[in-house]
Parts: sequence; structure tokens; C-alpha cells
Amino acid sequence: MRKYPECLMDPSRIALVIIDHEPQMYFGVESHTRSRIINNVTALAKAAKVFNVPCILTTVEAQQFSGMLIQNVQKVYPDYTPIDRTSINCWEDDNLRKAVEFTKRKEIVLAGLWTEACVLFPALSMKQDGYKVDVVADACGGWSAEAHEMAIKRMIQAGVIPMTWQQCMLEWQRDWGNKDTYDAVMGVIQEHSGAYGIGVEYANSMITNKQPEGMLTY
Repeated sequence: MRKYPECLMDPSRIALVIIDHEPQMYFGVESHTRSRIINNVTALAKAAKVFNVPCILTTVEAQQFSGMLIQNVQKVYPDYTPIDRTSINCWEDDNLRKAVEFTKRKEIVLAGLWTEACVLFPALSMKQDGYKVDVVADACGGWSAEAHEMAIKRMIQAGVIPMTWQQCMLEWQRDWGNKDTYDAVMGVIQEHSGAYGIGVEYANSMITNKQPEGMLTY
């Protein structure tokens, strides 16, 4: 396999941090449909698992206010206990910092609620501490479309790189000749890529001449 260009993401250099995808935080989201964000962050979590990207889960005041991490994500990592904290900026939490440092990865991908606080604050802080930071914009959500947009713009001004979950996964895949991850990536696409996923399912049924086992829902 050819070496990854420095301008593109290499999954061996990356750690993923999923921040505060909890019920109470979803109640305040108005920038996207909540179901779409849940779909996207679940797909991102699955993609990270396919490519062996270390994933750190964190919650804020889970027992006292926000509720537990949504099951869609927790089921992807059933053995992971989210790092619960009180700080809005997860980078100010010692346990979270130690977990990131333990990965020895210097490029961090973030996805969380809300974009204008719990994503923005650690993104800027990690950049200041020398990390390359990417934010998966469609796996984040804000109090309003404007709040989300202004937070993304502020992060871009600071050098944070915005992307979408599917762009992220395809950049990790890079080449359809990478058969070690091909089937798993296509599985994520079928489950989470909407109409295109249905198209993949249709193409597979035509090639194999077999009826799909069950209709997927989106």
C-alpha cells in the first residue's frame, strides 16, 4: 500500500473523541435533526472501529443531569466506560487528557454536543497544545444553526479541519483495493448512508441474485 500523503488522514495517526452524546444534550439541539446526528455519530464510531482508531468516549454530569451516553454509540463499544466529568471543556479534565495522551496519537478527531461549547472549547485547547484537530461537523449539533455555524467558522480560523463522517471514513479507506476493510466499510455505508446505502444493497442483490435478508431503516 502506498504511503498516505501528509495532507490526508492516516488512521494510524488518529484518535477519536466522542463528546457528550447524551439525551439531555440532544434536547437542546436545533442545528440538525437529532436522528441525523445520531445516525452520523454512530456511523463514525463504527468506522473508527473498522480502522482500529482509538476511541475515547466522554460524558458530562451523566448521573446528575445529562443522562448516559446514547446506546447507539455505546453498543459499538460495549466494553468502554465513558469518562464522566464536570468541565464543559473536556480537555480540562485530567482523566480525558491522560486517555488521549495514552494513545500517543497527535491528530484528534472530535464529534460532540454542543458544537459551540463542548466541541469548540477542546478543539481550540488541543490546537494550542500542539495537536492537529479535525471536527466531524455532521456528527455535532448546536443550540441553533447559527450557533453551530459560528462555532465551525471559529474553529476553522484557528486551524481546525472540518469534515463529514462519510468523508472521514472514505479518507481512511482511501482505496477500494484495501480488502481488509472493504466489506466492513460497505456495511457501514449500507446501514448509515441513506439512499446510497440502499443503492449498494440493491446492487449486491442484483449481483448475487439473492433477496436481502431485511429492509434497513434510516
